Amino acid sequence: MMNSSIIQTAMDQAVKDGVFPGGVLAARSDGELKVLAVAGRLSADPGAESVTNSTVYDLASLTKPLATATCVLLLVQAGKLEIDAAVGSVLVELKGAPIGTATLRDLLAHRAGLPGWRPLYERLDAEGLAWGRAEPDAVRQAVLRLIREESLLSAIGEQSLYSDLGFILLGVAVERVSGLLLDEYFNEAVAQPLGAQPLCFNRAAATPRFRDALMGASIAPTEWDDWRKRQLKGEVHDENAAAMGGVAGHAGLFGTAHSVLTLSGAWLGVSHRGRPLLNRHLVQEFTRKQSLPAKSSWALGWDTPTAPSSSGSHFSPESFGHLGFTGTSLWIDPRQKLEVVLLTNRVHPSRNNDAIRAFRPMIHNLAYRELARA
Repeated sequence: MMNSSIIQTAMDQAVKDGVFPGGVLAARSDGELKVLAVAGRLSADPGAESVTNSTVYDLASLTKPLATATCVLLLVQAGKLEIDAAVGSVLVELKGAPIGTATLRDLLAHRAGLPGWRPLYERLDAEGLAWGRAEPDAVRQAVLRLIREESLLSAIGEQSLYSDLGFILLGVAVERVSGLLLDEYFNEAVAQPLGAQPLCFNRAAATPRFRDALMGASIAPTEWDDWRKRQLKGEVHDENAAAMGGVAGHAGLFGTAHSVLTLSGAWLGVSHRGRPLLNRHLVQEFTRKQSLPAKSSWALGWDTPTAPSSSGSHFSPESFGHLGFTGTSLWIDPRQKLEVVLLTNRVHPSRNNDAIRAFRPMIHNLAYRELARA
């Protein structure tokens, strides 16, 4: 592993500048770990422990490509799902509603016309249906009902609008087809076969699997939550995911930089036990920018570089990646066989800190210059 002082210096400076309390940047080239830069502390509290390369972060919306899109691809690969099937044919509760005619491809490409976000957790809470106050299936049924009631903001396929709601539907679709809860299917079909540990959801506060996976691990806290009236640590930051028990298609995954790289390697076609986990042709389909709508940067579950991009200005057009609200990101350049994962808890102590917006392209430019082949 190379000693990249320029990346370490940039990470240290970001901590000093208050971009985040601490973070880990891991970069791999040709399957070999080249850079591991660790900076700062777990929190802004005096005396907080230092971040380590095994610190666990709330991955936030990295859940969308890493968990949900990966699970969808595997179900398509197994012949259990059709990528162009109407969501109403999978989730029969949506039949007859405008969103029911959208395809899984539309949801994955953020072009189904759904709003980006709604405070579903407030509605669930008011109806006594938030997790812990109702059976899991009742919570899922309520979520489907609330999303079904949403008016589409544009015709399906007409406009690109990043939507948590679409990925919530995809997560439920994975559960419906697999017969398992999303976290169970992800663990069985993805995390365990790859040996990607710890990379897991924390269902309903502290499942034994989560405790076992994170035994002795340091976990970066996120934010004080006024709804839950507590500091969040090892509990999903996103309120809608929390209301669904910590397991949802749009958020809820926790992991380390190493475990994220293990899964990103599968998207690059790294073999495990003699064969790749993911079909190469499906990977190409999922990571290729969609032709509709015009000017959209979205592939299927993944984003692609469109200036200005958080990936900086050097990643090739074939690259794909995603961001997480808590301060996480992953960008992969298949042309260079380059993977860069950045994990931080920039929302601690407050989500109002958005200094990471300028930091992300800068650090990816540095990583590219250090690692890309001529």
